[in-house]
Amino acid sequence: MLALVKAQSAAGLSLLQVEDPRPGEDEVLIRVRKTGICGTDLHIWNWDDWASRHVPVPLVIGHEYMGEIVEVGSRVKGFQIGDRVTGEGHLINIDSCAARAGRFHLDPHSRSVGIDRPGAFAELLALPAFNVIRLPDAIDDELGAILDPLGNAVHTALAFDLAGNDVMVMGAGLIGVMAAAVARHAGAGRVFIGDIQQSRLDLACRVADVVPINVSQQTPREAARSLGLKHGFPLGFEMSGSATGLEQLIQAMANGGRVACLGLPSTNVTLDWAAVVLKSLHIRGIYGREMFETWRRTLSLIGSGLNVRKIITHCLPAERFAEGFAAMQSGEAGKVVLSWDHLRTSGRV
Repeated sequence: MLALVKAQSAAGLSLLQVEDPRPGEDEVLIRVRKTGICGTDLHIWNWDDWASRHVPVPLVIGHEYMGEIVEVGSRVKGFQIGDRVTGEGHLINIDSCAARAGRFHLDPHSRSVGIDRPGAFAELLALPAFNVIRLPDAIDDELGAILDPLGNAVHTALAFDLAGNDVMVMGAGLIGVMAAAVARHAGAGRVFIGDIQQSRLDLACRVADVVPINVSQQTPREAARSLGLKHGFPLGFEMSGSATGLEQLIQAMANGGRVACLGLPSTNVTLDWAAVVLKSLHIRGIYGREMFETWRRTLSLIGSGLNVRKIITHCLPAERFAEGFAAMQSGEAGKVVLSWDHLRTSGRV
């Protein structure tokens, strides 16, 4: 099959012929239709310090996808050939205390599709049936391919009670924008979103009903006061991964405020702990999705009218992957979706 491979310890990826995956007795084989490029894939493309320490070479990468089941393992129940599916990208060890308690997303031994084992930037993907998510017919292929990052946004946005509360989203990256859309749809009051890049704020305004704040011109604390929130924001989402962004968000929070943190800094962060204590802030780390509650809630939100379709700005054939990665690198693109349908080899399953 054709697949995008991190073939050497250097920047870039290669579209190569590799062996077809063979599903185990508890796995299904998925013919991939669409894949989404995410921030992790950019790290792997750039081959930065994180990627070089965590990703084995060679490896088929990618973990945002949808496709169709074409083979079912002998012990698999509940799925059949032809099902449209996506999948949870964290593979767990059922023996951990967290997993045995049903908190699968907290398993300390989880492995990741496209990082620890072959991923979805390929014609075919083998995946444990435990991780497979069936897609409703109402969800089109492109949207189905980006449910993984949308799930991150849902997990963040629903961490605290939204109803009637104003929210400050720090960072208008793709997941930040989707989290803002989720918060607005799920009953938040006003949703503010801050970034230093105006094009990201413009994208956020196209996707969701938000109040943009260019934090290179006005801090969130200053914006809060000018917009009538003289005591600060009751809820905050830290999505930027920036030490400055986190510091500005904490300064802008109201006493007793709640902060959900998904942004992952590339370096250690110095935190104004006195402000956290004196404001009695609640800070919660968010990683991935709750297995499988976030998936249920995400599909329910879409079914009730949540629309983030405008986050997708590029749909390209997989052989134009370099163009897609360049668009993501520029910071001007929204979500980039690659199509694999047309690459099927004649006679393949």
